Amino acid sequence: MAPRAKRTARGGARQKEEQLAPAPEPELEAVELALSSDEEWEAGSGSDDDGSPLAVSGSDSEDDEEGAGVDRDIENAVLGYMAAAEKQRQRRGAGEASDDEPGGGDASGSDEDDDEEGGSPVVTDSDEEPAADGVAGGPSGSGSEEEHEEDDEGEAEEDERRARRAAALAAGEDPDPASDSSEEERPQRNTVGDVPLEWYRHEEHIGYNVEGQKIEKGPRRDRLDKLIAKQDSGKEFRTVYDEYNGEEIVLSKEEMRMIARIRAGQFPHVEVNPFEDEVDWFTRDVEVMPLRGGPEPKRRFIPSKWEEKKVVKLVRALRKGWIKREAPQEKPDAYLIWEDDGKTHDKTATGLTYIPAPKLKLPGHEESYNPPKEYLPTEEEKNGQQLLDDEDQPQFVPTAYDCLRRVPAYASFIKERFERCLDLYLCPRTRRKRLIIEDPEILVPKLPKPQDLQPFPVVLSLRYTGHTKPVRSLATDVSGQWLLSGSDDCTMRLWEVRTGRCMRVWQLEEPVTCVAWSPSPQLSLVAATAGKRLFLLPTGTGGEEQEAATTAALQQCLEAAGGGGSGGIEEGQLVSWQRYGGGTSSSGGKDGGGGGDGGVVVQHKFSIRQVTWHARGDYFASVAPTGNTQAVLVHQLSRGATQNPFRKNRGRVVRVLFHPTKSFFFVATQQNVRVYNLAKQALAKKLVAGSGVITSMAVHPTGDHLIVGAEDKRLCWFDLDLSTKPYRALRYHNYAVRGAAFHRSYPLFASSSDDATCHIFHGRVYADLMTNPLIVPVKILRGHDMVDFQGVLDVAFHPTQPWAFTAGADTTICLFVNP
Repeated sequence: MAPRAKRTARGGARQKEEQLAPAPEPELEAVELALSSDEEWEAGSGSDDDGSPLAVSGSDSEDDEEGAGVDRDIENAVLGYMAAAEKQRQRRGAGEASDDEPGGGDASGSDEDDDEEGGSPVVTDSDEEPAADGVAGGPSGSGSEEEHEEDDEGEAEEDERRARRAAALAAGEDPDPASDSSEEERPQRNTVGDVPLEWYRHEEHIGYNVEGQKIEKGPRRDRLDKLIAKQDSGKEFRTVYDEYNGEEIVLSKEEMRMIARIRAGQFPHVEVNPFEDEVDWFTRDVEVMPLRGGPEPKRRFIPSKWEEKKVVKLVRALRKGWIKREAPQEKPDAYLIWEDDGKTHDKTATGLTYIPAPKLKLPGHEESYNPPKEYLPTEEEKNGQQLLDDEDQPQFVPTAYDCLRRVPAYASFIKERFERCLDLYLCPRTRRKRLIIEDPEILVPKLPKPQDLQPFPVVLSLRYTGHTKPVRSLATDVSGQWLLSGSDDCTMRLWEVRTGRCMRVWQLEEPVTCVAWSPSPQLSLVAATAGKRLFLLPTGTGGEEQEAATTAALQQCLEAAGGGGSGGIEEGQLVSWQRYGGGTSSSGGKDGGGGGDGGVVVQHKFSIRQVTWHARGDYFASVAPTGNTQAVLVHQLSRGATQNPFRKNRGRVVRVLFHPTKSFFFVATQQNVRVYNLAKQALAKKLVAGSGVITSMAVHPTGDHLIVGAEDKRLCWFDLDLSTKPYRALRYHNYAVRGAAFHRSYPLFASSSDDATCHIFHGRVYADLMTNPLIVPVKILRGHDMVDFQGVLDVAFHPTQPWAFTAGADTTICLFVNP
């Protein structure tokens, strides 16, 4: 027990020191004597390996047992006071005298019992070293001198740490309680930051200090040296290697105790009380409190001025007779005893006549469970009923029972349920006879022969050539004498129908996507779309009155719109109306100037794909599929105005049409067709095509029927008075449908497709609403070739003759006539 013996020797040296020490001088500084708790005393005093407390006196084991009862707090305070006195004496020069004495040595003055606030290092006399050695060699302990030196060094480190803390407290500083080591005072701290140490694995330094100098790596011991050090020194068990700073750190006993407490699941610091007294912040007494702690609002005790105004209005209305008081109804002196009889002539609140429920029969009728005897059949009547046929037997036979519990259930209940279920099960299983068909032609629906449905176009009569790229659109004038065509070669051409001669060519600088002739017979005006511009051009094919009216209409349009220049679209405007003076060519198709002045250009913000006229010829609409909220614009020629009827379009708009007779507007998106009532400015109907992307649309001259072509090779016929779904879906083409048209006077309609064919149908609409339209395919017209998987791009009928014009991707226009 070497450490205990050493503590005993120190105790004897301390007693000797008390006898030889001089009296304290009056200039001695006041030292704060802080009493520590038992736990801190145990932590500071330490214990032996066997768990026995260290002795503080120089006596044997019997003296230790007797001194165990001494008050430890008083002893710690006295030892701290002695250490402070010794420190003061050394400051005055007594330290030099102690160095001259033989046998230098030191001993711990407080034996690790000082508190953090009162503890300070103590310098002991060298004369006490032999006494300590003598006691250490006694029977109370055994061990080597190396272990004593290691314990001395550990105690010296702890004394040094306590001294620093005491100095900090004396200077008025608050040391960090969480910092239990002098780790921050070690020199050459690595300041490279969050850098992996693998980068310095093959280098001689481990980082850089705050001054930018390299921090050399310390000598690293191998495992053999560590094993020898563990056998020779007790510090090796509490030595850890700091790879970041490249040095070994010896943990103090206090740090070891903190680690042990953390491993045991306790707080690192002893002074922390894990079981603090509970503070009852809320009372458990039931108190009557208002819902709101604020003062009562003023409106609670002051009359409301709004109620006063309301009362004044009611009083004024009563005085002026606006509100009539109902006179109390007087009850008649005479009234009916049977009230139900009188209510038959009264009316309820809904205005319907009150009909009383039928009165129940009095008890004792034939259907009662105990009817009178006169209702019961006799035995002879029962036997006679059994002899009757099933159809003649009565459905109900009165029977008497003495109580209601003896009444049996309905005898035919299960039978009737079974018959009902059987009827429902066998209802769709109708009997069908096998048909023996000898002639398959009888299965074909009986349709009129095409010869009986003439006239319709049959023979190719003329071919109009002159365009160099696919022809996109066709339009005929009201008289049927002239034909207009637009092509991807950036030209719009005017043709004479009967001769096939090209009378005029307009160079519009961009591919022409759509052309439309004004339906007004007073004007010789055409509309064409090319890029972001919509052209209104006079054709020069009418008489003098028509040409003058056309020029006046265009001039009035420019004056009303305030255009005439060549500027762009101003901010806040939808379009810009400008004068057009582009070049045209005369008859023969040779490019030249002149003849094109007086036109109007309507500049848009987006590329235009279609233009269509109203039946009166004053309004026309343009479609820009990429225009989002400005996809559909309606223009008025007489005022030069443009309006946007739709703030939001549900889908991408591809086609629009005006109703021929009513104020309806057809808007076709890629999937649906919406019919809007322009007078009410509301959606009237939504037609569901149920097909692919819509490519073309045409309305019947009566306005009650609509045909829609789509990319899925189908042509849908809609009866607007019948349903929102197609009445017929015709699928005769092999490729996408590109064009559709109705004849103005004949019961004909046509569809063109990319398969280079045009199908002619006979579509007769009857005035009788009970008769369905008659749709019969009569002819397939072939006259074009497929170019880049494109065939017939548009089809149009002659306004007065049963002729059809087709525009092909092969740059030609064909005229089919009826021979």
